[in-house]
Amino acid sequence: MITEITPTEFTPFVSLFGGVLIGTAAVLLMALKGRIFGATGILSGFISPANSSDWAWRAVLLAGMVSGPLVYALFTGNMPAIDVPVSNLALVVGGVIVGLGVTYGSGCTSGHGVCGMARLSPRSIVATLSFMLSTTVTVYVIRHVFAGV
Repeated sequence: MITEITPTEFTPFVSLFGGVLIGTAAVLLMALKGRIFGATGILSGFISPANSSDWAWRAVLLAGMVSGPLVYALFTGNMPAIDVPVSNLALVVGGVIVGLGVTYGSGCTSGHGVCGMARLSPRSIVATLSFMLSTTVTVYVIRHVFAGV
C-alpha cells in the first residue's frame, strides 16, 4: 500500500531566526525581571495578576506575541499563510489536551524546553523528552497509521 506523505516545509533560516528571537526574549526576561519565559505562566499571570506592575509586563509581552503576524506583514506586504488541515472541533480538542498537559506538566514547551533546559533542570529535561517522544509518536501515527483513513 502506497500512502501519500504530508510534506513538511524545511525553513532552516527562518527557524533559526525565530529561535534566536525566542532565546533573546527568554534571556532578557530573566535578566530584567528575574522571570522564566513560560508562555502559559505568563498568560495565567496576565489573567490573574498578583499586582498591576506584574500585569503590565505580561500585557506587553503577550501583545508582542500576538502582533507577530502584523510585523511580518509590515516587512513582506502579506500576512503569513496559515493552513490548518483539521476541523475546528479538532482544534478545540487539541487545545483542551494541551491545556491539560501544561497544567499537569507544570509548564509548557517554552518554559521547560527553552528556559528549563538552559538551566539544566531535571524536571524540564524529562518534560522536554516527553514532549519530543509524544510528538514523534503522534506524527508517526497520523502519517503512517491513519494516512489512508
